[in-house]
Amino acid sequence: MSLRIVFLCTAYNGLAQRAWTELTDLGHQVVVQVATDPDTMRAVVARARPQLIVAPMLKSAIPDDIWTRYTCLIVHPGIPGDRGPSSLDWALLEGEHDWGVTVLQAAAEMDAGDIWASAGFAMRGVSKSQLYRHEVTDAAMRALLQAVERFEAGDHRPQPLDYASPEVRGRLRPSMRASDRALDWEMDNAALLARIRSGDSFPGARGEIAGLRCHVFGAHVEPSLRGRPGELLGRREGAVCLGTGDGALWLSHLREKDGIKLPATLVLGEKRLQGVAQRPLRPATSVAGRRDHAYRQIRYREVGAVGYLHFDFYNGAMSTGQCDRLRTAFLQARQRPTRTIVLMGGSDIWSNGIHLNTIHAAADPALESWRNILAMNALVREIVLTDSHVVISAMQGNSGAGGAILALAADQVWARRGVVMNPHYKAMGGLYGSEYWTYLLPRRVGETLAQELTEGLRPIGATGAERIGLIDAAFGASAADFVAHVEQRAERAADPASVRKALAAKRRRRAADERRKPLESYGAEELAHMYCNFFGADRSYHEARRRFVLKCAAATCDAAPAENETAARGRAGVRITA
Repeated sequence: MSLRIVFLCTAYNGLAQRAWTELTDLGHQVVVQVATDPDTMRAVVARARPQLIVAPMLKSAIPDDIWTRYTCLIVHPGIPGDRGPSSLDWALLEGEHDWGVTVLQAAAEMDAGDIWASAGFAMRGVSKSQLYRHEVTDAAMRALLQAVERFEAGDHRPQPLDYASPEVRGRLRPSMRASDRALDWEMDNAALLARIRSGDSFPGARGEIAGLRCHVFGAHVEPSLRGRPGELLGRREGAVCLGTGDGALWLSHLREKDGIKLPATLVLGEKRLQGVAQRPLRPATSVAGRRDHAYRQIRYREVGAVGYLHFDFYNGAMSTGQCDRLRTAFLQARQRPTRTIVLMGGSDIWSNGIHLNTIHAAADPALESWRNILAMNALVREIVLTDSHVVISAMQGNSGAGGAILALAADQVWARRGVVMNPHYKAMGGLYGSEYWTYLLPRRVGETLAQELTEGLRPIGATGAERIGLIDAAFGASAADFVAHVEQRAERAADPASVRKALAAKRRRRAADERRKPLESYGAEELAHMYCNFFGADRSYHEARRRFVLKCAAATCDAAPAENETAARGRAGVRITA
């Protein structure tokens, strides 16, 4: 049976997008509405006349006149009985070993309605946003799909919340205050990590660095450097290393009050960093026989004939400098005596394209936008033209805009089941996009589907992407399962005979494509449009970028924002239907 479903969201984030793709794949008709106020909710409900309302990520209450007339399912990132807006924050700060997601019915008291379904997961030592994008989202899908199935059956009675039940161990928790996760560098690493991770990626943990009061994000343990608590010990790739009570931490991003989140060195500035040593590492380092714990954004490792290139950029945004460093690392990997290169992206997000925050902070945002897209294009071009190795993109996490197109530059594209792609640009103020998308996208799905993907501005899940040929394979029940299968498949793909055959076929196809239309012609045409976006009289891109970047400063972020242009479009109130 196909249901008419309305999604009410504070933001159309990654979890909401995943829910949309999975429910529409099952044949349900889903309308997405960003719930800016009660009247907006009433209007979409009156217009869509849904059979079911779902709130996959909603921070405000559904009006009484809606939830008393319709079944409204709330996806809450907490175990049964857990209530309050800071569920994951407290779970991380208090060191819970396992947690869960509960789908409950809207009621007069927030998070106190009858329970339709729940699903649990083991906690990991990662940030709130990383947990949200993987374990929370996967558990939410299991619970939500079960709840929708039960609603369809029509004979299920949801369970009232009963704190007397031994199975209900959650409780009402207050909103977490800034003081609850305030940072004192005399604390040990474990305590500091818990506080920083509980507020990452929003709102951050408050601390003071070199006399600057700021919010802190992206903490990583430093294995060897030591110094006084609060002492700046080094800088690397935009991050700074700070001494703590029992060691040191790398901090990748900071945000001043009313400012935007930026690489830590940009926020601190050269005056505060005077005398702080650079601690560079090679952009690509092969480590055999042991795990390298040093903080680096780009990591390279080899297993037999396969080279794995990891690029773990915060929230998937790629600045000009990061694109240049990744291109250098890729060229170095291409010089290695391997047969296959696997582009692993980050464990959290594959890539979301150009870095809108660093662009916004630049003295000339239009010029920095131009420099950033040229650096992205240079990286994509090297991947497309590689004929010495088979190149594979292995997407562990979501991708958006130019980051989704970056994956398509490879010969093979694999994705974890549950990954969501947004291969379009126009939501960012009509941005045309580049990264050779006018070549890469149609060659995979054809002109008609390419137009639908770029004009429809809808997310697509890994299963749907595999079905239409956008990617070659979707597999893996979890991130760890996906990585294990990637290594098995990559080893098979590196077979000498298979590589020779694949590279010969690639050279023939590239030669035919080049005769039809040179690769550089695609890039030149795209950049002509992008030049108008960046430097032309129409300021739509710059205004959209400004709204997107300033969302956190305006305190409108969700607990784990998607941080791509689809989320920005969702916040603008655009309805998405299927």
